[in-house]
Amino acid sequence: MLTYILFVLGFIFLIKGADYLVDGSSSIAKRIGVSDLVIGLTIVSFGTSAPELLVNIIASFKGASDIGIGNILGSNIANICLILGIAALIRSLRIRKTTTWRGIPLNFLSAVILFLVANDIWIDKANESILSRIDGFILMAFFVIFMYYTFGLAKTEPNHKEKFQARHLPTSILMTIGGCVALAFGGQWVVDGAVVIARNFGLSEALIGLTIVAVGTSLPELATSAVAAYKGNTDIAVGNVVGSNIFNIFWVLGLSAIIRPLPFVSMINTDILVFLGATILLFIFSFTGKRSHIEKWEGAIFVAAYIGYIVFLIMRG
Repeated sequence: MLTYILFVLGFIFLIKGADYLVDGSSSIAKRIGVSDLVIGLTIVSFGTSAPELLVNIIASFKGASDIGIGNILGSNIANICLILGIAALIRSLRIRKTTTWRGIPLNFLSAVILFLVANDIWIDKANESILSRIDGFILMAFFVIFMYYTFGLAKTEPNHKEKFQARHLPTSILMTIGGCVALAFGGQWVVDGAVVIARNFGLSEALIGLTIVAVGTSLPELATSAVAAYKGNTDIAVGNVVGSNIFNIFWVLGLSAIIRPLPFVSMINTDILVFLGATILLFIFSFTGKRSHIEKWEGAIFVAAYIGYIVFLIMRG
């Protein structure tokens, strides 16, 4: 029972830890003269991916790589189908041209690259498939390219700047340290709980990673996108999801593989294909109905597709 309680508390710690880390570190950066644009592109972006990163690192060290990889793919699928679907049901989401022609294709590219580097059995005729340290460096190289491209794009669109409050320095330091501690404990409890649940109910670790852990670590994106859609800031809702997906594969999986190589189960290729399909559907929805918008009926299709995907996972698991 304690494990289950800590499992739930772990998600709370992950979400609040990411919030405190972002708020505290953003405040410190603001005090030393870092621009809002740089803070938004670096600290905030890293912060929203912190739950997935901590879960992946802890899972890999505990030998539960299926949870780690499943967490990333499950989070990305949930980001598009569940989070964008719910946000679109709240309010029709406007999609910028840069998102349609650059962000969404980069999502597609990230999935293709993951497929190529992970499937050693098919690509290299190896005895087993593994995300090696070399694969991790390849993913990180694409992440650096993505960040360089993002900085260049942001300079041409200054209206994307956000305002970050500069708190008192001691408060900012405490929030930053507290956020790091909360993330560490939260990640530990979530992984431990996921392993126990998988064993007790006879479920695979990949299934737990693709469902419960994935949705749990995507809660910050869900909250951000839902609130942004409710307030009419639909650019933030869509951009948050697309950017998070790219961060998850290039940054989180790349860094995780560098720290410790991750065994890859070929069954997870199905989930890569689902992510590719969701990305293609998002691209198509940019042109159907009201152009450059995701309308409510399209959001309903996303949510229905996600429910169908969960049913498929349960049957497969």
